Amino acid sequence: MKISVILGFYLFFIFNENSNAQSYKGYFNFEFNDTTGKLLLTIDKLNQDFLMVNAYGTGIGSNDLGMDRGRLSDIRIVRFEKHGDKILLTQPNLGFRAVSDNSHEVKAVNEAFAKSVIYGFKIEKKVDNNFIIDISPLMFEDLNLVAYNLKESKQGTFKIEKSRCALYFDNIHAFPKNVEFESILTLTGEATGNYIKSVVPTPESVTFRQHVSFIELPDNKYMPMAFHPESGYIYGSYFDYATPIHSPIQKRYILRHRLEKKNPSLKISEAVKPIIYYIDPGCPEPIKSALIAGGKWWNQAFEAAGYKNAFDVRELPEGAHPLDVRYNMIQWVHRSTRGWSYGYSVADPRTGEIIKGHVSLGSLRVRQDFLIAQGLLSPYKETDDNHSVMTKMALDRLKQLSAHEIGHTIGLAHNFAASTNERASVMDYPHPFVTLTSNGTLDFNNAYDNKIGIWDKRAIMYGYTEFNNSQEEKEGLEKLILENHSMGLRFLTDEDARSLGS
Repeated sequence: MKISVILGFYLFFIFNENSNAQSYKGYFNFEFNDTTGKLLLTIDKLNQDFLMVNAYGTGIGSNDLGMDRGRLSDIRIVRFEKHGDKILLTQPNLGFRAVSDNSHEVKAVNEAFAKSVIYGFKIEKKVDNNFIIDISPLMFEDLNLVAYNLKESKQGTFKIEKSRCALYFDNIHAFPKNVEFESILTLTGEATGNYIKSVVPTPESVTFRQHVSFIELPDNKYMPMAFHPESGYIYGSYFDYATPIHSPIQKRYILRHRLEKKNPSLKISEAVKPIIYYIDPGCPEPIKSALIAGGKWWNQAFEAAGYKNAFDVRELPEGAHPLDVRYNMIQWVHRSTRGWSYGYSVADPRTGEIIKGHVSLGSLRVRQDFLIAQGLLSPYKETDDNHSVMTKMALDRLKQLSAHEIGHTIGLAHNFAASTNERASVMDYPHPFVTLTSNGTLDFNNAYDNKIGIWDKRAIMYGYTEFNNSQEEKEGLEKLILENHSMGLRFLTDEDARSLGS
């Protein structure tokens, strides 16, 4: 009798445990069980590198704090390693390498520099050759260092309150090449700064969502392209200790998307896989149309590099998540005050291949531009309906802003000399070009450009022209830089412009 009762209870427990488990199949398989509260991840790729990206699922709401909805934080290559009874999530040190076929040379460099263990997990169980771990404790860590940043900005002292944290299942997904996790985190403490006090309903309890992605790395068919100081590109770098002593030890490569012609023999060909950006569905009209129109300008530059219809901006498909690595995003971000817009990229740290572009556009910028036009026109003696000229100028500025921030996410740096070349690049910070008519009224028709610039075309030609071999590439890129000189195109980097204060 007692045995049957115990057995009956055991079977009842197993039945409920299985019925309460929610399974996810994808790049990693995992399941969540309501009974245990564990998010059990199956590790079937031990010692295999993948990309880990953590970001802000939701924002804090203050431009001065910079913790915006959708903002990307750390982007790093990691791997799961088994050591004894533990699984370590380890980040190798890719800043120092030996690109060599000599395994001893590679080992010597790997052992010379520290690596980082991101987290350690207890092995829950082993199934065949796979290990099961509870990944949820990692999701409740402050990976974006919000508490640290609040302290540094003198907003108060906070720490994670685990009892007020939970998994956010609406944004937990599994796909063939990536898995997406999201958690609700709450920081508690003493709020001392006005930035945090002005945007949180109870400043002593700051709740936001944190997003974490595990992403399959690209294959080895992408060839990195060498950085040139006048190429106009953002670059990545590492130190290669296998370099001959007569060559520079620091290697620099540009950041760019992978783009290949369907027919390399043609001067202009369609792309094997076009670069598609998607607009935030939370962006209202007429702003959405302006951002799409400005973003589409880049197709002009890719045509100059030999591609037909290789770049486009579209509506985000229903149900897609903005932080899903499969979608290049233009995200519309609200804050309590006007602030910066940004262009980020998720790029392979090994090669510089951009996997995902992510644009964050501050929603109050358009109102600032409207106020500039309003101040110039001073239309106060007329009705409130005479805003068409001001609205048009603000939307024209948005088109340029969309092109500018997308430019960063396809690899381009600022060019703060472009305005001296008759608007040669959208990668400058343009002022509104307003002229006087013969009767003394202001003309806003040419306040901002309506197309991509010649510098932008030349820069895309540098990064995306397809060459037949490495020697042809080297000669072609050198020729392109020299042609830029002969065309009188000027380039001024961030470092040079900002350090001089020019």
